[in-house]
Amino acid sequence: MTTPPDLPADLDSFLATAGWAGALIEPLPGDASFRRYFRIRRVNGDTAMLMDAPPPNEDPGPFLRAARWLEANGMRAPRILAEKADRGLVLLEDFGTARMRDYLDEWPADEQAVYAGAVDALVNLHGLPPGPFRDYSMSEYQREARLFVDWYCPARNLYVDAPGFVAAWEAALGDMLPRQRPGVTVLRDYHAENIMLLGSLERQGLLDFQDALVGHPAYDLVSLLQDARRDVSPKLELKMFDRYVRASGVDAEPFLADYARLGAQRNTKIIGIFVRLWRRDGKARYLDLIPRVWALLERDLAHPALAPVAAWFDANIPAELRAANGGRFEL
Repeated sequence: MTTPPDLPADLDSFLATAGWAGALIEPLPGDASFRRYFRIRRVNGDTAMLMDAPPPNEDPGPFLRAARWLEANGMRAPRILAEKADRGLVLLEDFGTARMRDYLDEWPADEQAVYAGAVDALVNLHGLPPGPFRDYSMSEYQREARLFVDWYCPARNLYVDAPGFVAAWEAALGDMLPRQRPGVTVLRDYHAENIMLLGSLERQGLLDFQDALVGHPAYDLVSLLQDARRDVSPKLELKMFDRYVRASGVDAEPFLADYARLGAQRNTKIIGIFVRLWRRDGKARYLDLIPRVWALLERDLAHPALAPVAAWFDANIPAELRAANGGRFEL
């Protein structure tokens, strides 16, 4: 086996102990975190996935706990084949290469069926008792939303009303919190690049759930249907929203208001994260995604439930900047 020089020195012994001695290591494209993934391939063609989540920047413990809870409750998370959590090494079942995003790029006519399967998987997840995770609290919603003020606004040389920003979100989200109790398991990054198709359009393999919390059922639905990385038409979004409402039996009107609230909160957070990835981590490619996210945010802000937050944006973010293709950055 040829081990890339920047991998842990004890990787060979880890793989040998797991029964994968002599396997080839194929690096896979990275994501927005410090984690790295590799496909491990035996001579006979068997494959597995290696997660390299090196401390102190990463901790695979939350991923392992969530994966085991999901599997124990009938959801399709990758099986854990071996782990050395203190070194950040985890060997996982390989779900293959049929990622939802890539599949739809090649077979767009299947879009409705694929999204229907993803919505149905959420309905199944939300039918379970909430998992053993922390609550999605107001302080967490606020911490995430503040990424916009902490990163986007300074990058645009905007001096904004930060206390007013906090107060606006408090007003917009406060009415929602009682409706997210007792809560459902929220994966927090449920979208087309984190869903694998396992042999059929209806079987969903889940990825990237290490930040799971107990929160509102609309959160992962809006994550899926207001995707930062892939265009989802308003027509398909509405059809899949209605599918979820019918299958879950939620009251449509307050659920739609909370869907808009969480869409606005999530999209505000994502804009801040994408700017942080550029300024702190040198990953400028995420700036190209901001116009899509900004357009989604503007749609959410139009809902009356977001009136306090919309008023803050009107007062603090110049109209010409908002109109200029979502404030696209020119490097």
